[in-house]
Amino acid sequence: MNQRADTYVASRKIALEKKLIEGGEEQRLEDYLRQKLIESGWKDDLKKYCKELIRKKGLEKVTIDELVNELVERGRNTVPNKIKEDLLARIKNYFEDEGY
Repeated sequence: MNQRADTYVASRKIALEKKLIEGGEEQRLEDYLRQKLIESGWKDDLKKYCKELIRKKGLEKVTIDELVNELVERGRNTVPNKIKEDLLARIKNYFEDEGY
């Protein structure tokens, strides 16, 4: 991608994010995602993984940065595909309904 295309994509992304925030849809999507992650057991699995990491490395030896880095990576990689697909569909539907 060239710089002009990168700039266009970045400005378009900002505009879409602003629309989500102003319309209150961002909060609704966050609430939906949070609920689905809880229902799927994702949150409990991540919590369990965190406890295992602390136990394995030792409370005195593990740092917050280490935990955050490992949990962010694992968290992103373990979100069920069905939830990702549903969330993407909701975003697309929102913008279609708004005439985008």
